[in-house]
Amino acid sequence: MEKHFLSREEAAQYLTERGLKTAKGTLQKWVTTGGGPAYRRFGKRAVYLVEDLNEWAERKLTAPRLSSSGV
Repeated sequence: MEKHFLSREEAAQYLTERGLKTAKGTLQKWVTTGGGPAYRRFGKRAVYLVEDLNEWAERKLTAPRLSSSGV
């Protein structure tokens, strides 16, 4: 399977288009503070794999809930 790398801007757009509003600047912040999706470096640029974005988003989502009480 051929890997397709996304720029930081494309990664933010990819997540946003799937209902997970994410800004390019937020992805940049997470590079420094941690907690964001896995990325790789290509020279000075950060690049993301779609499968890494999907896996990260799944880990961040909670289990389905039936009420706001958390029970």
